[in-house]
Amino acid sequence: MDTRDLLSDAVERIGQGVHRLLAEADHHVLTFRPDGDANTIAWLVWHLTRGQDSQIADVYSREQVWTAEGWADRFGLPFPHRATGYGHSSDDVGAVDVSAELLSGYYVATQKVTLEQIAATSDADLDRVVDTRWNPPVTLGARLISIIDDDVKHLGQAEYVKGLAQRAR
Repeated sequence: MDTRDLLSDAVERIGQGVHRLLAEADHHVLTFRPDGDANTIAWLVWHLTRGQDSQIADVYSREQVWTAEGWADRFGLPFPHRATGYGHSSDDVGAVDVSAELLSGYYVATQKVTLEQIAATSDADLDRVVDTRWNPPVTLGARLISIIDDDVKHLGQAEYVKGLAQRAR
């Protein structure tokens, strides 16, 4: 197994988790908040997908799926198109009130681009510096692992919230 296979496997597992999470998730489950300021499943899945999309677009110098494929318009959220959820308020979290189908569709489209980019990445490419604002500077390999790490964490949070929502019924 080479590096691309490992990275692709991780991204595919996140996608499988997103699909399991969203399966049969109704409005109550998607918008459930354990308290008034907690993140919802809808926001968490939107945010993890936006994070992946925006960072993949940045490191591979391409347009985000969010805008290139019209997802921003389909979602119709009250945020600038560049928003990824970072720094969102409780009200912003509540504004992400969308269907499981829409969330799933956007994740599938983003995952497709992510996997295509990874497939075209060589081991040597992974050493390319993509962000000099950090010490040490961030390489493509480190950024890809960071994206995967963030997505796994947010997926786990969303799975926990789903359990709480189901128990609250």
